[in-house]
Amino acid sequence: MTSQPATDLSPAVSDEIRQTTCYMCACRCGINVHMKGKEVAYIEGNRDHPVNKGVLCAKGSSGIMQHLSPARLRAPLRRVGPRGSGEFEEISWEEALEQAVSWLKPLREEAPEKLAFFTGRDQSQSLTGWWAQAYGTPNYAAHGGFCSVNMAAGGIYTMGGAFWEFGQPDWERTKLFMLFGVAEDHDSNPIKMGIGRLKARGARVIAVNPVRTGYNAVADDWLGITPGTDGLLILAIVHELFRAGKIDLNYLTRYTNAAYLVRGDEGPEKGLFLRDDTGTPLVLDRRTGAPAPWDAEGVDPAPAAEHAGHKTVLRLMAERYLDPSYAPDAVAERCGIPADTIRAVATEIARVAFEEEITLNQPWTDFRGQRHEVMTGRPVSFHAMRGISAHSNGFQTARALHMLQILLGSVEVPGGYRFKPPYPKPPEAHPKPHAGVTPGKPLDGPHLGYPMGPEDLLINDDGSAKRIDKAFTWENPLSAHGMMHMVISNAHAGDPYKIDTLFLYMANMAWNSTMNTSEVMRMLTDTDENGEYVIPNILYSDAYSSEMVAYADLILPDTTYLERHDCISLLDRPIGEPDSMNDAIRWPVVAPDRDVRGFQSVLLDLGARLGLPGMVNEDGSAKYADYADYITNHQRRPGVGPLAGWRGDGSGAGRGAPNPEQLQHYIDNGGFFSAHIPEEAQFFKPWNAAYQEWAVERGIYDAPAPYIFNLYLEPLRKFQLAAEGYGERQPPEHLRRRIKDTLDPLPIWYAPLTDGQDEAEYPLHALTQRPAAMYHSWGSQNAWLRQIHGINPLYVSGKIWREHGFSDGDWAYLISPNGRIKLPVARMEALNDHTVWTWNAIGKRRGAWALESDAPEAEKGFLLNHLISELLPEKGDGLRWSNSDPVTGQAAWFDLRVRIEKAPAHGPSEPAHPPQASPVGSGPETVALQTSHRSGA
Repeated sequence: MTSQPATDLSPAVSDEIRQTTCYMCACRCGINVHMKGKEVAYIEGNRDHPVNKGVLCAKGSSGIMQHLSPARLRAPLRRVGPRGSGEFEEISWEEALEQAVSWLKPLREEAPEKLAFFTGRDQSQSLTGWWAQAYGTPNYAAHGGFCSVNMAAGGIYTMGGAFWEFGQPDWERTKLFMLFGVAEDHDSNPIKMGIGRLKARGARVIAVNPVRTGYNAVADDWLGITPGTDGLLILAIVHELFRAGKIDLNYLTRYTNAAYLVRGDEGPEKGLFLRDDTGTPLVLDRRTGAPAPWDAEGVDPAPAAEHAGHKTVLRLMAERYLDPSYAPDAVAERCGIPADTIRAVATEIARVAFEEEITLNQPWTDFRGQRHEVMTGRPVSFHAMRGISAHSNGFQTARALHMLQILLGSVEVPGGYRFKPPYPKPPEAHPKPHAGVTPGKPLDGPHLGYPMGPEDLLINDDGSAKRIDKAFTWENPLSAHGMMHMVISNAHAGDPYKIDTLFLYMANMAWNSTMNTSEVMRMLTDTDENGEYVIPNILYSDAYSSEMVAYADLILPDTTYLERHDCISLLDRPIGEPDSMNDAIRWPVVAPDRDVRGFQSVLLDLGARLGLPGMVNEDGSAKYADYADYITNHQRRPGVGPLAGWRGDGSGAGRGAPNPEQLQHYIDNGGFFSAHIPEEAQFFKPWNAAYQEWAVERGIYDAPAPYIFNLYLEPLRKFQLAAEGYGERQPPEHLRRRIKDTLDPLPIWYAPLTDGQDEAEYPLHALTQRPAAMYHSWGSQNAWLRQIHGINPLYVSGKIWREHGFSDGDWAYLISPNGRIKLPVARMEALNDHTVWTWNAIGKRRGAWALESDAPEAEKGFLLNHLISELLPEKGDGLRWSNSDPVTGQAAWFDLRVRIEKAPAHGPSEPAHPPQASPVGSGPETVALQTSHRSGA
């Protein structure tokens, strides 16, 4: 018999698998990194991981190209040419750290507020905030002020949690799922998996978004809403629910402040809760007909009562939302959604919530001690993201959506929206913001927090801001994430004061992570009358040669995510699930082949050199050898550290002494830890005694902390009262009207602040969103992902296409009050008629990211950011307010109004800034992995 060749049908793709956590977006999925020798050969999803269960997107799979990127920085850099030129010399780490200390040490001893330290996405905020507090500067925040603070603050203040990392729908039980403004870049794998399960069960998906891509494209119903009107649509649905009597009165009475009596008498307490002598809010007890403490034993609140001129929250809500101005017919034209469609959606929500009720045969006991034999749920759930958040009415829109969930009784119930540990946490459980500066000493408390009234604002006696970004002032009282988008313009203007050093980490503030991009680049290079830079020193850390690198004076090069330790902590942005408490790590699955160091370790080194408390021993030596040492041994409070798993002798979960073997336990377990929540504790978390006890045992709370939801947000009323002239702290005259109009204690809708300003001249709305295959600007340097999104046309509706006579291959000018850009156009029918949009962060500046000067990202890619000002137009009073939500300071990216004109064909896109020199050169035409070395690395 003729012998046949022996063919290996299943050749090994690797010699070893090392499990860690992906960094290519905010999902933080588990990955298997396949190794060939000492090289990364292949990345796949980890099937045992609680977040993605093996599913991996294009971004995650292409992490190998991120790791091999020719744009990786290779050594510390010192600027030798003008700012913005990109001209640097390589220096040693010792030189770099000595230079940084020479700037930072004198500042700390004399004026620590002159350091502004701000970081980008998902960048170890627990560590960086702790470092900044120890340094003593009040000027610290991360990216949330221009990303998500409306969503986070709206949720925390209303119900103790929000969308994004705070919770998710009950994918296994919900029967109607409604998305508002959800792009496909964030949390993409869990949402894709969840929608897949919904579709398999025949559940209905309704998408509300001006643009029909991604999740919206697979929805059963698409509502192509006019940007900035989501809140109006939500309140029209609320109107219909009240009109039909389809609200969960039992849920509202037990778990919210719906039955609280609100004072109706004139004076300094009008609109606050009626309280007894102990300060406890009062309800009207149906047994006696008299006011009684809401939590008194046996009290039976009357949810719609009126007593001596005082009305319950629910009664005030009914009076407001039953007003004809909220009826579908009244809002349809403004929202761009037919009135019949709005009524149909409201009817379907009510039908599913109240006619398809879910009952689980699971007993539980509430915080009042009452035993319940079953868990009852309403299988309607919602999800929302930046599409509703990045407007100047986003805070109240987010609150309106949370109110809608609560009215249905669909939060923390089977089939509804579920919190992920460490949430829920009400605003009172979070710190207040601090800005108490003492030279040479730590700040007097955490930088960021949740103000409960004017007394918590960070303002001086003369009303000026204590922070460089003007967070927590009368202009933006509840700016819980800071206002990163205002730092450079305020520092350049010296308003409220000058700074000396701008310290940024992975924050591309000279390009896509800023408004008014061209002007910001000018500010970074502007000089004073003496020829000195207006912002004297810029210290920057990045892993890649981004646009921002060229504007720094000193570069501290970071590693890639496969070369360092990271901590996805319960103290920061964990990977929790509704049924379990989870956290995770990254660890160096490969060693760097360049002279780079993980930024977190560098920050601890700087802290030790500066002698910062908590980072040095009594003899002045460094307390932590590196970030891994910090992760293992740091304790935020006794027994609670960055990681919850394997504490003490290895059996501790959440609480316990530091364990020197902790990181190895994580590595052995696939890079993550998970602690399951008992079945009796998995729902009704804010009120469930079993959950409260479990959370205390795990270090989430120090003591049980049940609370009720805030349909009526009393802190907002306190700010209104100040604007009405009551109280010791008074807002400036020019802000009184705005505070009274926008800081309403019940959710409202008001037009975005740019509406009404030259609408005839700028009739179109302009939006950006990120695609599933990109997350941050670092994605569009990726050799694999560039093949999916190498350019980004401006998508216009068929209506706009016809009106302007566009044809395939045409180019256009897009014009706003802030400027003009040139770009390619493409037609898209699944788009709101009055909206244009594009993918964000595709366009690149020549010379950045090791791309060739004629790369498509520079020739045909563009940014809308050039058209968006950080300030609103002057209103006739000589004042220009920030282009932000007046409640939280969230950057109002999506309020952009534009007009479009046909332009001469062909590129390049404009503005065409001159190329920067590249400290890493440009990459090869091909990037290939070989067994012995990395080609082009």
